[in-house]
Amino acid sequence: MNNRKNLIGFTEVEKVFLATNKTNKQPTNIPYITVDNFPFLGFLAAMRFLEWVSNNPQGIIALPTGKTPEYFIVWTVYMLENWDTGKGKKIRDKYGMGQHSKPDLSQLTFVQIDEFYPISSKQHNSFTNYVEKYYIKGFNLDPDKALLINSDQIPLVDGKHFTEVFPDSLVDLTLRYREPINAREELQQRSIFAIDNWCTHYESRIRDLGGIDFFLGGLGPDGHIAFNTKGSDHHSTTRLTATNFETQAVSASDLGGIEVSRNRLVITIGLETITYNSDCVAIIFVSGEAKSQMVKDALEKEPSNLYPASSLSKLPNARMYLTTGAAAMLENSIEKYYKAGEWTQEKTDRAVIDLCKKLDKYGHHLTMDDLRMDKYCQLIPDLNANTVDTVVKSVLSKINKGMQSEKNQVYYHTGPHHDDIMLAILPHIHRLLRDESNAADFTILTSGFTAVTNTFVIQSLEDTRYFLDNGQIQMTEYADFFKEGYKHKWDKDVYHYLIKVASGEPAERKRGLSHRIVRAIVEIYKVHNSEQLRDQINEILAILKRSYDGEKNTPNIQRLKGMIREFEEELVWAYLGIRTKNVHHLRLGFYTGDIFTEEPKRERDVEPVLNQLRAIKPTVVSLAFDPEGSGPDTHYKVLQTIADALRLWKDEEDLSELRIWGYRNVWYQFHPSEANVIVPVSLNAMGAMDKAFTNSYLSQVDAPFPSYRYDGKFSELAQKIWVDQLKTIQLLLGKNFFYLNESPRIRASHGLVFFREMKIDEFLLHARELEKSMEGMVD
Repeated sequence: MNNRKNLIGFTEVEKVFLATNKTNKQPTNIPYITVDNFPFLGFLAAMRFLEWVSNNPQGIIALPTGKTPEYFIVWTVYMLENWDTGKGKKIRDKYGMGQHSKPDLSQLTFVQIDEFYPISSKQHNSFTNYVEKYYIKGFNLDPDKALLINSDQIPLVDGKHFTEVFPDSLVDLTLRYREPINAREELQQRSIFAIDNWCTHYESRIRDLGGIDFFLGGLGPDGHIAFNTKGSDHHSTTRLTATNFETQAVSASDLGGIEVSRNRLVITIGLETITYNSDCVAIIFVSGEAKSQMVKDALEKEPSNLYPASSLSKLPNARMYLTTGAAAMLENSIEKYYKAGEWTQEKTDRAVIDLCKKLDKYGHHLTMDDLRMDKYCQLIPDLNANTVDTVVKSVLSKINKGMQSEKNQVYYHTGPHHDDIMLAILPHIHRLLRDESNAADFTILTSGFTAVTNTFVIQSLEDTRYFLDNGQIQMTEYADFFKEGYKHKWDKDVYHYLIKVASGEPAERKRGLSHRIVRAIVEIYKVHNSEQLRDQINEILAILKRSYDGEKNTPNIQRLKGMIREFEEELVWAYLGIRTKNVHHLRLGFYTGDIFTEEPKRERDVEPVLNQLRAIKPTVVSLAFDPEGSGPDTHYKVLQTIADALRLWKDEEDLSELRIWGYRNVWYQFHPSEANVIVPVSLNAMGAMDKAFTNSYLSQVDAPFPSYRYDGKFSELAQKIWVDQLKTIQLLLGKNFFYLNESPRIRASHGLVFFREMKIDEFLLHARELEKSMEGMVD
């Protein structure tokens, strides 16, 4: 393991960030720099890139694709456009580039890092298309100096196109080492070898240039760099290869669903492609606490094939740029957590609970020697035989809080997506709403259309057409249906659907969904009669059937998909007796389905939330608490939107008694010390949640866009998380606390929900102000 004097070799730009964040002495394989948030991470990467280009205008660069580079691209373009303006000069002066002339990127040679195979470069979801749009055009690079992985141009046998050789886009790599069984397989085998030869040539071209001079990449869910997944040889080169489930899960959103990404291969440069040039500036930037374990593995464990990023440790100019959350599990960050500021009960809780897990020992079995010998428990002030008891009391107070009844409360539950609320805190919501003095509204801030596959819509439309043709959607026969009638009785759709759930009639459930689809098509397309309705259904089907996997839908089809998700959300809360008028669909404008969603805007995105706050006047607001973007970037931007609405509402009302419930779900979880409310969950509650998910979120039952942590329904993953959280608390309290408890609710607990209750000022400290412009963020 390298113990570098980390200021040596840092650039002027990096030194500014090091001074700000005081992370200049870390015993890690690769030096790292931490910043506060996701946008600022992109700013650091952009400033370092421009600094490097200023000194290496004819260098060889390799830049990432996907969502991670969003703010890197935004900031790079912004600085190039504003280099000599007052704002641009101010930023350059502050961040170590005051003396640099505006860099010229046109002499750089670009190397594409990876690509799905096969995929047409004309598709918007191909990485080649991404590179051409955001880097070659966006950065004004010379297209003649770009090495691209263009599937359309990779030569196959007899000059054939991949659509002729692999018509179903399936490439069987077993043909590399087995005999083909027919002429088709022989053609495919020879083409696979041709692709292998192309990859070898691509590698040679990179090495003939001297290797990559500047590499910027993200870190995948399994720790992968490019598509070098966990287990990749550190000496690997450019190749055609399969991926693992974790990578397929995150690629599902690019390719239109896991059923596509599961079978799609990739072409990727290798780990040694990156490290071939020993002078390469190789930077990995990572955001969010969800990836903190992978960061720790890469930086603090011995280099291994299990940790692809650790291959960069051989490069003197390698760096990791991290948000505070991404660095959270590093020894330096943990020490800073414990040693900075005053000691709190939260720190004691974390130290003791982590010690129980580390030693696999129940809390009441911990000895004073265990506590004194632990690196962090020994820091606890006045450490004594009662220390563990203080943690037990702290956790019990959280459980008691999670069991308290409430009256006369108005809950405003918000979710970025249509299953976020349910997967996080459904058991708690269900229990509190049993008291009829409490009221609840549910607001989903985005349309959610990207979570509905074309395959699902095609099947649903074909079902709808069948029911329509057989006279089983009688509402269309009413004289005023296409003019006014379709606007009414949406609650009836929900009620009738759930009746068919109760009676166990799957075909009737399909008919129930078809009723809502008919209403949606009439509203969206303004059809005037049954004949036009059939024609419109046929037209939508034709569009979807000729679309490629992952293709961006037309605005009307996006809206149709979104309204399917909205119906699903209404079904979930109707389980608890919530009417459709209390389930709100804001469809905020920043959510567009593009690779980069827009920044939220006050008038367009914040005002609708503010207006609901004014009208509903909640006493409790729940929200997805993801201030660093550990989950989808939508979580981060929705958090900004709600925070800004609350800031504005605070200027109008006394919100000193308002409670904020910050929840997390399948994307990332709280440490027990961070949560201050712990809710017992019974097997009955778990079963109810899974049944409600399965019967309501029809488009999600087959998990078309799964978490990289679990190959299955989100409801099953949520249950696993709740059980794991129970096991953590059992280690502290002992199993007998649960099964021998006087409370039947505790005895029935087989899972636990964690969330954090905050006052508004505490919450706003965590949320970046929306009103801070890009320039203001770095002032």
